[in-house]
Amino acid sequence: MTRNRIAHTLILLCGLLSATVALPAAAGASTVSLAELQADLTHQLALAGPADGAYVYDLTAHQALFSQRATTPRPPASVEKIYTAAAVLARMGTSGRLSTTVYGVGRLAPGGVWEGSLYLRGGGDPTFGSSSFIRAHYGGVGASVSTLASQLVRTDGIHRITGSVWGDESYLDSLRGEPSSGYAPDPFLEGTLSGLAFNRGASGAEHGTHTPAAYAARELWATLKNDGVIIAGRYGATSTPPGATQLAQVNSPTIAQLLALTLPPSDNYFAETLVKDLGARYGSAGTTAAGASVVRQTVASLLAIHPHVVDGSGLSGSNRTSPYEVADLLVEMASTPIGPVLRGELAIAGHTGTLATRMRHTGASGRCQGKTGTLTGVSNLVGYCTTADGHTLAFAIFTDGIATRSAHVAQDHMAITIADY
Repeated sequence: MTRNRIAHTLILLCGLLSATVALPAAAGASTVSLAELQADLTHQLALAGPADGAYVYDLTAHQALFSQRATTPRPPASVEKIYTAAAVLARMGTSGRLSTTVYGVGRLAPGGVWEGSLYLRGGGDPTFGSSSFIRAHYGGVGASVSTLASQLVRTDGIHRITGSVWGDESYLDSLRGEPSSGYAPDPFLEGTLSGLAFNRGASGAEHGTHTPAAYAARELWATLKNDGVIIAGRYGATSTPPGATQLAQVNSPTIAQLLALTLPPSDNYFAETLVKDLGARYGSAGTTAAGASVVRQTVASLLAIHPHVVDGSGLSGSNRTSPYEVADLLVEMASTPIGPVLRGELAIAGHTGTLATRMRHTGASGRCQGKTGTLTGVSNLVGYCTTADGHTLAFAIFTDGIATRSAHVAQDHMAITIADY
């Protein structure tokens, strides 16, 4: 048992309570003592009601500072994305990428004539789309269809295609939603899941079982035609035949960049795509269930915790974890090479993502990074704070059963106190 785990165990057995209530200090004010921190957090949880819990650990001093109802499993909501991100980083690394590839069946004849058809095979890249969409939604960071078209025309020298352009989404399953929607299309995803999703799974006027793939093929077909390529056939969706030749490929942003697009805004579509990618690459299939199994296995191998993970985004209320488990993961990851990457991709209090408007002009602003989680009747906040004296604290606050606005008030109050410790 590591020293961190011994400290965790002691604090969970003993608990920490205090009778004095202290209000969080403003930015630049004096720090609060341990007794004041414990008292204030206890008071805030009492105000929030019995369906809550919190855990705080000082990574610098190697000791737990606060624990109250910290081991009770509750729905994490979008805090679930912390587990997804940890598994993706551990498995794929910070510089890993996903690929979208064009294969050809046929041959390149004189004059730049491809005698045959092209197959656009998705690799589970959630950023794949048009250059304009990528600029508008991802700040220009993404894999564009125009890059593939350019490779086919300028590198491969293809100027005419005698066959058709087909989209292949078989890398992942064809279920469009996640568990909370019964795997049906879900507006909360803000996208349609597919192994070959163009502009977050847009379908245009396409219809049928493999609509996202057919639409992506149509976009490559149209982009090639705009580049002057003559195409005799049309477009549609089917699987890539065995033995097809790779002709072009575009890579996604790095895993670190993908998580920067996932965690601060709490992007459900990205998280659910990534969990399916884990299933496809490291599990039994490109499904949500297989990906969730990989997340559970990965987290269990990193440390001895066993959250109940059923999806990648936290949209399902069937997910279960505790403040202690989440904080424990943050503590243990902090000392690994991927830990700083995870922390660096979290929303910053008062500045970015889902915390951009929270805790402004307080000691927590700019010094706390976190992940929010919200469902009906569920509101959580977890992350790291750099304290007034330079210590790094990991924390997890779960407040259920109260209005979201009230939960945010309690969470922000507690985070400010933690930052001012």
